Amino acid sequence: MKHETGAMAGKTRGAIAATDTIGVPHSVFEDIYAMIIGMAFVVVGLVLLKAAGLVTGGVAGIALLASYVFPLPVGTIFTLVNIPFFLFAYFTMGPRFALKSTVASFGITFALAAMPQTFNVAFINPLFASFVGGTLCGMGILALARHGAGVGGTGIVTLWLQRERGINAGISQVCIDATILLASLATIPAGRVAWSALSAVAMSGMVVAWHRPGRYTGR
Repeated sequence: MKHETGAMAGKTRGAIAATDTIGVPHSVFEDIYAMIIGMAFVVVGLVLLKAAGLVTGGVAGIALLASYVFPLPVGTIFTLVNIPFFLFAYFTMGPRFALKSTVASFGITFALAAMPQTFNVAFINPLFASFVGGTLCGMGILALARHGAGVGGTGIVTLWLQRERGINAGISQVCIDATILLASLATIPAGRVAWSALSAVAMSGMVVAWHRPGRYTGR
């Protein structure tokens, strides 16, 4: 009897281990809820950074930087920059990922357009804006990545590099972010570029620390 009980316990542990390894699929509700939360994090982070006149890494940083040069809303630039990356996502990451990423991008664009009537920042310390804004953007990107989506742009490329080449998404993002920050020196003062660098580190740090292969088994 003890032998049978031990065998059953062993099978149970084995089944649990197998489930942990394979990963439990997310439900449709979980995907939708996570994408809404992820988009909200990114939008609030961008609002804080924009209020302080900063940029950050990734496609969000490109959109912010371009908004200081061209008379277009951040959300509009965000979508325009993303178009070629969505095509890349469709052919390299699959239609499901591309569709989710497109939905996330348009959701962020529409939410940013509504922010002036919803959320207004009269004053913000650049240190707070850079760290909290960058961290919120990173949390949003992480939430979307966990549920098979991206915010578009360079994030899609870094996720593809991690999946296909084993290159950590956060590390490759840091390299891209450094290029964006160097380009921003031609547009914004060096002091704000320094704060922007902190925001890029905070954003990528979220991905480096918590988006590692094998750390999360949900699908």
